[in-house]
Amino acid sequence: MKDLKKKILTSVADDLVAIEKALEKNLKPHFDLVAQTARHILFAGGKRLRPLLMVLAARLTGNNNPDAATLAIVFEYLHAATLLHDDLVDDASVRRGKKVAHKVWGNATAVLVGDFLLARSLTIAADTGKIKILKIIANITENMSQGEIEQLNRKKDLDLSEADYLEVIHYKTAMLIEGACRVGAIFCDASAANENALAQYGYHLGMAFQMADDLLDYTADSEVLGKQAGADLREGKLTLPLIHALQNAGAKDRAGMVDTILKDGFSRTDFVWLLDLLNAYGGIDYTQKKAVAHIEKAKIALLAFEASQTRRLLEDIADYALARQV
Repeated sequence: MKDLKKKILTSVADDLVAIEKALEKNLKPHFDLVAQTARHILFAGGKRLRPLLMVLAARLTGNNNPDAATLAIVFEYLHAATLLHDDLVDDASVRRGKKVAHKVWGNATAVLVGDFLLARSLTIAADTGKIKILKIIANITENMSQGEIEQLNRKKDLDLSEADYLEVIHYKTAMLIEGACRVGAIFCDASAANENALAQYGYHLGMAFQMADDLLDYTADSEVLGKQAGADLREGKLTLPLIHALQNAGAKDRAGMVDTILKDGFSRTDFVWLLDLLNAYGGIDYTQKKAVAHIEKAKIALLAFEASQTRRLLEDIADYALARQV
């Protein structure tokens, strides 16, 4: 997987440089505090997956419009805004190995800078003159918020089903990735068939990406992850590995799992015990298989396009989404 990551990064090096320049050039805050807070989250080592996908989606349609990178940063600004808000809602301490913004500048500043980034995204989208793109960005913003609210509302909800979980991750994660791919096609005036194919690719990639992220919360090393392992569980978020294990556990083990989920805090020993049960009752394997199925569907969607270096790159990104460590 290190070789695959290196291959991807080498192939998109110029695109990433263009995206970084556009992120800085188009931020345009009037006040230093806004700039400091926004840069704290924007330039803390993010993967730039979402803007990169928009640029590649545009290129796959046969258009190398140099303005693609500028529009693409909309998706990084949106993502950064959600991270600022999510960290505050979750009372997180660390993001990407750094102290979260609200712990540095306070809750109000973090919220308002997140609002600034959301508004900046809409302004850049409006500059395209394409009302369809602006509507998509606005719709994504609405639905990401609703997904996060629903996840917050369902904390420690033992009745949360797999279908409920899938709906939440579609809204809060997959929709932004799907939108980046769709907008790349629209920006280049692609056919409806190609637009829908790229949207399908983005949807399935986004679903798999979130499932892989949920697995990392149980399986990754905290130092590598950049935040505390088991953070979702500590925050009361039930994700697919746990949902599946709860559904399949014996009565005694399920009762123990429920007690661990519902109590205010739990030890490292509790976490290791719970992880053993997730493995024993297939929660980890089941989630991996579901993620793999989404990646396969994402790659099938790309078959609407002729074989090319860009298509191969999008296929590689899909493969890497499953195997990444962070």
